[in-house]
Amino acid sequence: MKTEMRRQLMMLMAIGFMMAVQAQTKAPLFENSAKDEIAANRYLAGSNYLDYDRQLSEKVLTPAPKGYEPFYMSHYGRHGSRWLIGEREYTLPMGTLRNGREAGKLTPLGEETLEKLEAFHPTTIKRLGDLTTVGERQHHGIGKRMAQNFPEIFKAPGVKIDARSTVVIRCILSMIAECEELAAANPSAQIHNDVSESLQYYLNQPWEGTVKAEGKKGDKEVNEYSQKYTHPERLMKALFNDQQWVYDNVAAGDFMRRLFDVAANMQSHDTDIELLSLFTDEEVYDQWRIRNVGWYLDYGASPVSGTKMPFSQLNLLKNIIETADTVTQTQATLRFGHEVCVMPLACLLELDNCGMAVENLDELDTYWRNYRIFPMACNIQLVFYRPKKGKAGDILVKALLNEREAYMPIATDNWPYYKWQDLRQYYLNKIKEFEGGL
Repeated sequence: MKTEMRRQLMMLMAIGFMMAVQAQTKAPLFENSAKDEIAANRYLAGSNYLDYDRQLSEKVLTPAPKGYEPFYMSHYGRHGSRWLIGEREYTLPMGTLRNGREAGKLTPLGEETLEKLEAFHPTTIKRLGDLTTVGERQHHGIGKRMAQNFPEIFKAPGVKIDARSTVVIRCILSMIAECEELAAANPSAQIHNDVSESLQYYLNQPWEGTVKAEGKKGDKEVNEYSQKYTHPERLMKALFNDQQWVYDNVAAGDFMRRLFDVAANMQSHDTDIELLSLFTDEEVYDQWRIRNVGWYLDYGASPVSGTKMPFSQLNLLKNIIETADTVTQTQATLRFGHEVCVMPLACLLELDNCGMAVENLDELDTYWRNYRIFPMACNIQLVFYRPKKGKAGDILVKALLNEREAYMPIATDNWPYYKWQDLRQYYLNKIKEFEGGL
């Protein structure tokens, strides 16, 4: 009898331990609805235009495990805030309002909106896609916090920092901004910067291959959701005084979406021009939902579109693993590129809820929110820990997604720290499984 009771007690203890581990390794759902978060902070609705410094909350880091110290960081980061990339992104909504002015169809608010667009437009000339001062400031802040958060790495005498960027100027300037802060924090740091087409195969996935085969599989659903969540009637009445003229001359839904993009990206600039107030809370939320669905279908682990776009980052993940395998001393590997790499990489690594499969797109934002993954200057930092001198133990790693500790896809009893060998094998198995299915 005692033996049976002891056996049952041991089973209960084991189940309790497993549940505790599971609780520590499974990312919790969001505390608040996306609609409430966006109502409280409209900048979030900018999706990939979100200013990194306008995110949700402060970032508090868990101290290193007892007897451990950080010794290596492996990083991939997006460039900072930028101007919009295409000239038509500015001129099309401005042109629609100019047509309205010429026809005498603008309301006072329509006139004011056009004046704002015309006042801002000269700043875009020969600046399309360029890093802004806001973007530069974001990376200075990230670099400064890297040195503050991990002095064992970045303030180590003669630390070697290998920083590489895609060939796009805004990425290069973002890399420079972070490295300037790291050099200021540690004048003895040996910083090597590199920019080359030869690095593009993993810093910015090539078109041929997974990207070409898998990209835009969700176009049908994106178009459906664009129509479903775009309701331009109120805005048209606010900007134009003749709704029959609007019906005959304005593609209202497209105009609303384009105007919203310009409004959302104004946070990329040090400017007093403000356009988000043109939209109601409901409209702001709906415009964000369109983009949330679109990014998920195109780059997430979407079972609806069936895209395998997270695997577009196989070369990058391989580089992360291979580089970590060669580390013999305190150092850092910094990589700079684009959100179309950070987004699928976060999904491939299964950080927090990024890799979640959601069937019902109407409920997507309950589980998956793009602004938590890829604001301007978004970044993934994998921080490696080793036992201090004289101590023994496994190499541990923790993931920071935009400097917030993230959950990873294997079990641990010491969140946010994971055994690197277990994690490494998990990702190698994932790579092998995907490549075996090609």
